Amino acid sequence: MSRIDLNADLGESFGPWPMGTDEALMTSISSANIACGFHAGDPSVMRRTVALAKLNGVAVGAHPGFPDLVGFGRRELSASPEEVTDMVLYQVAALAGVAASQGVRLQHVKAHGALYNMAVRSRELADAIAKGTAAFDRSLILFGLPGSELLSAGERAGLRVAAEVFADRAYESDGTLVARTRPGSVIHDKNEVVSRAVRMVRDRVVATIDGSMVQLRADTICVHGDTPGAADLARHVRRGLEAAGITVGPLLTNL
Repeated sequence: MSRIDLNADLGESFGPWPMGTDEALMTSISSANIACGFHAGDPSVMRRTVALAKLNGVAVGAHPGFPDLVGFGRRELSASPEEVTDMVLYQVAALAGVAASQGVRLQHVKAHGALYNMAVRSRELADAIAKGTAAFDRSLILFGLPGSELLSAGERAGLRVAAEVFADRAYESDGTLVARTRPGSVIHDKNEVVSRAVRMVRDRVVATIDGSMVQLRADTICVHGDTPGAADLARHVRRGLEAAGITVGPLLTNL
């Protein structure tokens, strides 16, 4: 029987500014990537989001990003590998402490936004993220695009890795994501998203923006928590996967 993890980026509210529909999303996903205060989130939001994940039986992971609240972590910033290692370690440790206070242990680490996308192609940045993760806990699972520098870096650091795919994002022919600035980069049709998700798990392929097909490994599927209608989309994706005979569950039971 096929199995897959379904994840979403959560805990991205900040002070009085709400972001996403975390409570509704938690009923459909199996893993939550929780912002650690650099690109979004704050200590109180982190605590509440961990509690919500625990209540719903959802695995918890750290979602470290650049220190960029204004740009929501989606701007490419200049940072040395040493600085990236330190900022990842700092954020992972912060969320792990919040989680431990509620009897929850972290499952994984997924870099956010620009940091994630830059590390897909930069071995130096990927190694820095993996180093910061491993410095805290080598049992953590590192997320990354299939075939990316992130997954290779995680393996070099002795971490387990999970290949992450995006059912609601368009792909380039090289297996990378189409930039959000380009038309068609985000797929809004729920039926198409479900169809793509099932095909990614069952056939390990995805149609690219130019109509070609690329092979990929899929261990976890991301539904973006800040996308309008994300909770409804996540429900449709989970139902579609299960209707196709695919079991949805946390990575620790899948890998």
